[in-house]
Amino acid sequence: MMNSKRAFTTIELVVVIAILAILAALLLPAMSAAKAKAQRTVCIGNLRQINLGIHVYLDEQSNGSPGNTNSANSPFVSWTAYRQLINKDVGINGASSPHDGVFACPADKFFYDMSGGGRGYVSRPMHEQSDHAFTSYAYNAGQFTSPSRTNTADTVTNHYGIAGQRLESIPHPAKTVLVAEVPAFSPYSWHQPKRPFSKDNARFADAKDVLCFVDGHISYLNLYFDGQKHAWAYNPPEGYGYQWTGD
Repeated sequence: MMNSKRAFTTIELVVVIAILAILAALLLPAMSAAKAKAQRTVCIGNLRQINLGIHVYLDEQSNGSPGNTNSANSPFVSWTAYRQLINKDVGINGASSPHDGVFACPADKFFYDMSGGGRGYVSRPMHEQSDHAFTSYAYNAGQFTSPSRTNTADTVTNHYGIAGQRLESIPHPAKTVLVAEVPAFSPYSWHQPKRPFSKDNARFADAKDVLCFVDGHISYLNLYFDGQKHAWAYNPPEGYGYQWTGD
């Protein structure tokens, strides 16, 4: 009788463990999805503050044009240089640091260093890197081959962008990118990364990223990739809902 009771208790325990394992397997995807959505919500809030900071900064400038050199401030001539100019406009005093939450996407856990002789996949947050200005977000400036010293948008660049253009002059503000998560420019994704993590997966079609537009709205979109150049080297075909150029 005692052996029978002991065997029954063991079977019950196995059944309970099995049920808990099934429940965990069912709940885990939902919990992961909820966490990912929460991270995107934080990113959207960050980009909303950054967008406001950029507009406040530009309202204070005599020329009102990101990408311009003037006597008071450096221009937005690279994808991260904007950060040091708007710190005070988003409530940050003092030097930039990796602890400034408004510039740190919570999904930013890795990045790709694809520079000449670069490290490839780096399993550390981009916003912790001093050479990326401690930010997860890049300004859609294009990279200048020479500094812009005029109020025009015709400076030669390596990539598309809106540096040098007055934001109010951009004809499609709801479609033109102002700031975006850094992976959008490649494109890859922090939110839905492609595995395995490798140089071969540093760029892929329809990577999903959060983008902020000139008119201030923010979207979570697929990014177009032609299989060769970085995403910001061209505007996507129709149907993608964004563009890098300000025309």
